[in-house]
Amino acid sequence: MNKAQGTIVSAISGYYDVEIENKVVRTRARGVFRDRKQKPLVGDRVVVQLDDQGMNYLIEILPRTNEIGRPAVANVSRVLLVISAVEPDFSLELLDRYLTFFAWKNVGVVIYLSKSDITPNEKLKAIKCKLDYYQKIGYSVFEDAEELERQLPTMIQKDQIWTLAGQSGAGKSTLLNKLEREANQATGAISTALNRGKHTTRQVKLFKYASGFIADTPGFSAIDLFKIKVDELGNYFYDLKDASVKCKFRRCQHIKEPGCEVKKLIEEGRIAKSRYDSYLKIRQEISENRMPEYLKK
Repeated sequence: MNKAQGTIVSAISGYYDVEIENKVVRTRARGVFRDRKQKPLVGDRVVVQLDDQGMNYLIEILPRTNEIGRPAVANVSRVLLVISAVEPDFSLELLDRYLTFFAWKNVGVVIYLSKSDITPNEKLKAIKCKLDYYQKIGYSVFEDAEELERQLPTMIQKDQIWTLAGQSGAGKSTLLNKLEREANQATGAISTALNRGKHTTRQVKLFKYASGFIADTPGFSAIDLFKIKVDELGNYFYDLKDASVKCKFRRCQHIKEPGCEVKKLIEEGRIAKSRYDSYLKIRQEISENRMPEYLKK
């Protein structure tokens, strides 16, 4: 019997489809995973035992770098965060919540502003001005769908797994459908992209895109920040973290401490006040273990 390594691209009713060297093999998991209380996830790098009789078994899950989402995707390299300019309206607070969550999960983020084509010029100009700050602190920002589609294949490196995130109605499903159609045209595969955006499925699958994969997932309906330790929150605001090395106190929380570099840079306009406001709001919610209003709806 041969053994091979691959990536789980879908999981249905106890069967796991594993891509091994551009071929998909259907496998079953050994009972040892139940004994270890391990559950294979889409995105897992695994070892498969290949049988000449067609009985292929998943025998080992290689160490994960992370798992995010509900249902979860393992080993996510990057998140393409879809934020709408209108319908629903652009929200810096929501943007910061997502960025904080993914920083905590140690996953890089690329920001895509959707619906710019139906946004009034003055409003769009104001939003782009706000997004300029995020580019300055290290985030890649795309405001044009065609430019994103041109650049994305060069950004996804070999075997990387990317997934989409963003609020409901932001345009994730529209973008995902388009990316999958393009990928299928390139590979000759048949598209299964139907009725996305209606929450009709809770299954996750990966489709091949460029040198890696994109996760077709129901997405991230809620961003749970309560597990973050309140005194570590500043580490996940990269602009605050960079400035904090010059704070007088090593574990400065940027509230009332003297010699706080973060507050100094805010006063000078070098750190966006909206970022600090988001930091304070999330900090208070974590301290009080209080759910934000938008998640109660």
